[in-house]
Amino acid sequence: MKILHTEASCGWGGQEIRILEESRGLIERGHQVSVACPAHARLATEAVRYGVPVVPMPIEFRTFKGFSALRHHLAAQQPDIVNTHSSADSWLAALACATLAHPPAIVRTRHISAPVSGNFANRWLYRQARQIVTTGESLRQHLVATLGLDAGQVVSVPTGIDPIRFSPAANKAAAKAALGLDPAFTHIGIVATLRSWKGHLFLLDAFAQLGRHDLHLLIVGEGPMQSPIKEKIAALGITHRVTLTGQRTDPECWLQAMDIFCLPSYANEGVPQAILQAMLCALPIVTTPVGAILEAVRDGESALVTPPKDATAIATAIDRIVSNPELAMRLGMTARNEALEKFGFERMSERMEAVFIKAMKQ
Repeated sequence: MKILHTEASCGWGGQEIRILEESRGLIERGHQVSVACPAHARLATEAVRYGVPVVPMPIEFRTFKGFSALRHHLAAQQPDIVNTHSSADSWLAALACATLAHPPAIVRTRHISAPVSGNFANRWLYRQARQIVTTGESLRQHLVATLGLDAGQVVSVPTGIDPIRFSPAANKAAAKAALGLDPAFTHIGIVATLRSWKGHLFLLDAFAQLGRHDLHLLIVGEGPMQSPIKEKIAALGITHRVTLTGQRTDPECWLQAMDIFCLPSYANEGVPQAILQAMLCALPIVTTPVGAILEAVRDGESALVTPPKDATAIATAIDRIVSNPELAMRLGMTARNEALEKFGFERMSERMEAVFIKAMKQ
């Protein structure tokens, strides 16, 4: 198959990583895959590392220039599938395909759990897709109910993670030392784009509440909340106990150095890739029941789940894990075993291939 992904977003996070991982998997299966995105998008530069061809295109916004560029590309290259991911590129692709005599089949992927309005425009837009993919079952159910879609047209395909790259540290102390971290400390960590709804500020409050000087906090990632996070760290007086790593291309190394993983999101999540990566690294996890997170973890079995925006509950859960090594080990091993079963990279590639084949045949 000849597949074109479109992405209007210029940001960098789980959605963009999923596009590139999925593209890599389908290329490995023998398909011709490329990604159309704005030339200045982070996706365009990162695609090189994944071996995914990029088509620079002005599709960040719903403009005639973007419509014209995408329509021309579709007419000239004639892909079998165009897989759209964000609002602007989905509208441009739908309108471009509506004007072509022989358009490609549209597949729409919905990555996040932010509510979709059931208005006429959205109902029309989603019906232009032959198949709709969500990253979690709760997202799928929301789209079907809100937009009145045929349930058979919408499928949940969780993101797949490489279990070789993301695996438990063979030696935790060595993993910490390799990153310049003190092996004597217990390291709590979060890997996420620095966005408000990822809950970093609540994690910082929780960490300060713990008041334990044998704990260190690792914040891996970059994003628009960087300044507020730095200001919060200074205000709490915990600068010496927190490490901000910035964006990393080796998140697996940081996860392997962590003792506890925490993702206190309060909005917009599908099944977060960082949760799955932490599970595969056999880390005990503290998180919230937001979006489709509970499709990945089970409270008390593979994670401790706290209410959103509750710093005290987060602190209590972290302290419970720190104080109980047996609980930490049980949560981590259960998480890894369940992630291996449900969230493998090959399984995602196989299911997306089937979605594209079905869309072509409709």
